[in-house]
Amino acid sequence: MPGPNGVVAAGHPLASMAGLRMLMQGGSAADAAVAVMAVLNVVEPWASSAAGNGLATCFEAKTGKVTALAFTGAAPRLLDDTASNADLTAGPKAVVTPGSFGGWIELARRYGKLPLATLLEPAIGYARDGHPLDPSIAQIIARQKATLARYPTTAAIFLPDGNPPPARSMFKNLPLARTFQALADAETAALKGGASRDRALMAAYDYFYTGPVAKEMDRFSQANGGWLRMADMRDYKPKWVDPVATTYRGLNVISSPLTSRTGLETCEQLNLLEGFDIGSMPPDSPQALHLIAECIKITKADVYRYAADPASSPTPVATLISKEFAEQRRRLIDPARAIAFPAGADIGGSRLPPRAANAAMRVPGDTTNLSITDSEGNAVGVTTTLGGGFGACVVMGDTGLLCNNGLRSGSTAPYRDHPNFVKGGRIPLLGNCPTIVLDKGQFRMVFGTPGGETIGQTQFQHLINIIDRKMPVQAAIEAPRLAVDAEPGFYTPGAATSLQLESRFPPETIAALRAMGHKVDAVGPYAIGSIQAVLQTPYGTRTAGSDPRRMGYAVGY
Repeated sequence: MPGPNGVVAAGHPLASMAGLRMLMQGGSAADAAVAVMAVLNVVEPWASSAAGNGLATCFEAKTGKVTALAFTGAAPRLLDDTASNADLTAGPKAVVTPGSFGGWIELARRYGKLPLATLLEPAIGYARDGHPLDPSIAQIIARQKATLARYPTTAAIFLPDGNPPPARSMFKNLPLARTFQALADAETAALKGGASRDRALMAAYDYFYTGPVAKEMDRFSQANGGWLRMADMRDYKPKWVDPVATTYRGLNVISSPLTSRTGLETCEQLNLLEGFDIGSMPPDSPQALHLIAECIKITKADVYRYAADPASSPTPVATLISKEFAEQRRRLIDPARAIAFPAGADIGGSRLPPRAANAAMRVPGDTTNLSITDSEGNAVGVTTTLGGGFGACVVMGDTGLLCNNGLRSGSTAPYRDHPNFVKGGRIPLLGNCPTIVLDKGQFRMVFGTPGGETIGQTQFQHLINIIDRKMPVQAAIEAPRLAVDAEPGFYTPGAATSLQLESRFPPETIAALRAMGHKVDAVGPYAIGSIQAVLQTPYGTRTAGSDPRRMGYAVGY
């Protein structure tokens, strides 16, 4: 999708169109991002919420600077770290402090132009008046009916009359519409009272984090045995942080820092692969896929050993993303044979966790991504999440909002002595990793994907397609992918690994990989990840691509 004045690629057509509406009203990429996220809260409710969490990566055209915004909430302070994994996966005890709305306000404050009331208008309309429910969302609601039905506030929205809403039926979330309208009204009242744009945006922020929204969440949490309290809401702050970055084939690849583990993954994977001429190998060749898989395995071992909330434990970030470290770790790769899942490198910091025959159940991550550029050349990428599908699955009182369930195993480590073990006040790790690529300081691409454990793997393969194989953006997105899985999980050295290959790969490639020692499982033809990307062509024009694996949509004008 071309767009000389701006392009939006997001996880749902209505969300993409909301972002485009902001651009066409003179808004910035950041304005469009907020509008997109608000609509995704309505139309993709299993993966996105103003009470969820996420990360943004922003390119400022006038300065060439790339900044990162972490809007990731911590575990409530009252959390009992002996709670069962079931309690930490769904229900009032699974709730992580909401971070996303604070991120929306920070993006609007630093890079936006339009009022919050304008940015929320499309979402309010879809939540109040309804929108045709996408069949994939209807299927997800039906699949999780038993869990959603446990919580009356959730069932009232997602199971009207006790049943999942049919595909293409008009779906509404009236409590969410009221919450968004109240947030917009808080800004409007402040502006009418003479407040500056910044102060008016903060009035909406305060309404959420110390005002009626926070009070209702506190009330509901206490009444239902949860741990979230007003103090957790009040103490939360979104943070502008330095991104992590590496170079790859002469380009600068700039990704999300901790508390996302995936920026580290993206950088180390690229550094490992840089020692091989993968561009000369056919994309569906067993040799190319083998190298990709081995780089993923080594990186997972290193990052899962050390990554944690930096406020809780030092992480050797500089070492993990260095070329020298990659050169050492690359020696583990046998070009002809699959290696066992290794232990993370011994580079200081946390001690090696013990091997375990069993670890707590892992829950797939459910997330969404958006990538936007505007007429001034600014770019914003955001990956936002509820964690597992529908997050904690409990709507917080009459807010209409679901919270992230990042306390679950996977986002947190199963080993008590690991620095990412679940603990009150500690921010669980995300896989979210919106990424920007620069060429000699000039914008080249913004992209990202959902996919839980596969996010870094999917983005790694997308970069190979763009940089090494020089594919157009849509072709790079649609190309078949693989994913490495591990049982009981990537925290465990010696875990049993397998390759999931989309079924479009040739049978002879699968056979050759098995002969190299890989356990290979075929998955659907379009099953891994969902890239949304904006790429600048060699002619200086920008084109957006959207992944057919989900219901993403790219628009421009």
